[in-house]
Amino acid sequence: MRTRELPPPLPPAERTVGQVIAETIRAYGERFWRVLPLGIPLAVVDQLSVRQSPGLQMLVWWAATPLFVAAYVYACSVLLDARPNRTAVMLAVLIYLPFPALRALFILPGIAWFALVGLAVPAAMVERLRFRDALVRGRQLGVADYVHALGSLAALVVVVGIAASTLSALLHSQGDNGQRVAVAISDLVLSPLLFLGAALLYLDQSARVGSDPSDRRRRRDAHFHPPVDADSAGRHDAQVEP
Repeated sequence: MRTRELPPPLPPAERTVGQVIAETIRAYGERFWRVLPLGIPLAVVDQLSVRQSPGLQMLVWWAATPLFVAAYVYACSVLLDARPNRTAVMLAVLIYLPFPALRALFILPGIAWFALVGLAVPAAMVERLRFRDALVRGRQLGVADYVHALGSLAALVVVVGIAASTLSALLHSQGDNGQRVAVAISDLVLSPLLFLGAALLYLDQSARVGSDPSDRRRRRDAHFHPPVDADSAGRHDAQVEP
């Protein structure tokens, strides 16, 4: 007995949140050693801000602006095969600066902010736009399918957060020093997914600009069996061939 091959991944215009995560993991695996340094910013910030007051944590996140900006620009460069430029760096700084304050309130407003305008950075790199044009383009990309953009980034944060907690628990040895080392390793290994996923989202949103949400939904549904009669082809085991 053999099973049929799984259908090919959906194109960017129809990609689901789950497939964004899957494609991000695949891209990470293909470039593991090349993109592993993307985990340095979060690993450093967590070590410096753990158990500190919210105000001090904000200052640490602001002080780490160059690290996060460099990581995002580098992730876009690697994943999208685009050359960094001054406009992209300036945009990344501008977009990142409100994040520590938003994060101090709750992580979701920060994610919502990145989903709305964060794609201006890869737009400046891929499309070689000027500062203002890239900012306008970033917002256009964000609202092309804002639910998808917000859901993808939020899902990435949840997946990385859960995986990091699990990995740090597995690596944790007795004592506070052991716990800090475990957290640092988990941040270093898993947080590159956040930057790669944010870069990958540019492809999805670019393909969605100008498309009708109802059309995207119909195209996605076309890849699945009918919800009422899953075996409408006839045989009760239609998914399996001898």
